[in-house]
Formats: sequence, C-alpha cells, structure tokens
Amino acid sequence: MEDPESAGAAPPPGLSSLLPPREFLRSRKGQLLLAESVLSFIIFICYIASLAASFMMAPLLEFLLALFLFFAYASKLNEKFKGVHWPLADFLRCVTAAIIYFAISIAAVSKYSDGASKAAGVFGFAATIVFAIDFYITFNELVTFLKQGSSDSPEGRKTEDEDSDSDSD
Repeated sequence: MEDPESAGAAPPPGLSSLLPPREFLRSRKGQLLLAESVLSFIIFICYIASLAASFMMAPLLEFLLALFLFFAYASKLNEKFKGVHWPLADFLRCVTAAIIYFAISIAAVSKYSDGASKAAGVFGFAATIVFAIDFYITFNELVTFLKQGSSDSPEGRKTEDEDSDSDSD
C-alpha cells in the first residue's frame, strides 16, 4: 500500500530543478533568449557541416552567451548581482550579434555553394531578425530607465543647490 503522506508530496528534485520556471519561459524575454539559443546552435551545426567552417566561432559564442543569459535571467542572477548593468550588457550583445549574423549570412549565401552554407545563411538571417527584435525591446527598456533616472536627477540637484544657498547665507 502507498503511504498517504507521500501521495500529496511533490516529487524529489532532480533534473527538473535545472529547468527554468514556466513563468520565465512564457515571458517575452525568455522566449527571445530561447529562440536565440536554438537558432545559434542550429547555425553552429550548419557551419560545422559546411565549407564555411571558418564562420563557426561566431554562432558558438552567441549560443553560449544567449544560454548564459537565459539561465542568468531564469535564476534571477540579474537581481543578485547589481554590479553588472544587465540590460546594457544584453543590449550590446544583441546589437553585435545582429550585425555579425547579418554579415556572415551574406558571406555564406553569396560565397559558398554547398547546401549547409546556404542553410546557415538562411538561419543566420532569421537569427538577425530575432536579435534585432531583442535589441529593440531592450533599447526601449533602457530609454525608459534613463528617462526615469534623468527625471530624478534635476530634483536632486535643486535640493542640493537650495542647501548650498542656505549654507552660504
């Protein structure tokens, strides 16, 4: 017979503890990071199988960076490590990835004639779009953050100026 206490208990943590929470997977940032990771890995495999194997380092690095940020955001490392300005780092990663993917995709499609290079180029153009969407969204968040910061600073300056004026009297 089954113990009644174990029937209602959650299963012991195993590999499921390594998976990100469902809320993050359903968020826009989680879906974009997952798409970036998957596309970068597919492009990496395509470049390995192609004549354009010299381009394989860029998708590998982007895959590792997207995977790191995916798990960093999923495990809320961005809230624990305040010394890193996470949105700015993510924005710079997305901008550089979009530019690099666009450039190597054009080179792979136009210069090489094998199917794997063409597939890597097509997936590279798709990755360019995904990274561009991500950096557009991240840019809007950065602008909102900077506007909030700039609206706070003039008030702080006014109080400091008033304090220094009253001290000089």
